[in-house]
Amino acid sequence: MLRISARAALLLALFATAVRAQKNDKEVKPGAVELPRLENAWAKGLVNRDGALFEKLLAPKFVYTENDKLIRRAELIKEITTGSDTVTAARNEGMEVHQYGATTAAVTGWLIVEGRGKNGPFTHRYRFTDTWVKRKAGWQIVVAHDYLVPK
Repeated sequence: MLRISARAALLLALFATAVRAQKNDKEVKPGAVELPRLENAWAKGLVNRDGALFEKLLAPKFVYTENDKLIRRAELIKEITTGSDTVTAARNEGMEVHQYGATTAAVTGWLIVEGRGKNGPFTHRYRFTDTWVKRKAGWQIVVAHDYLVPK
């Protein structure tokens, strides 16, 4: 019968845990494919003024900040769907998914929005961070922050 010391058993257990963690880091995370797809749907939804999409994507207690403004869910959906600006094109660049377990993730990237407003045509470039939580109905954004890059 093989006998190992308590210290050796502990070292073996730690090694096995480290190997499992390293293996898990190489696996595709649950949101790695789905969240960029949803972020791209957000960009398309801006162009289409798709209220139903934003009702689905934004959590009930969703909060949005842009520079120094704080906007709640209903106000943001109203602005997207009936606001004075018309978005003619929107796209994401450089997105990265930062996964924190199976149900929480942050997505960072750039959102480029083109359109027409009361002051004429515009192109806005936003640095964004969206925090997503996976719920029974799927992934929803709970908090979003955009920084409008000055011209």
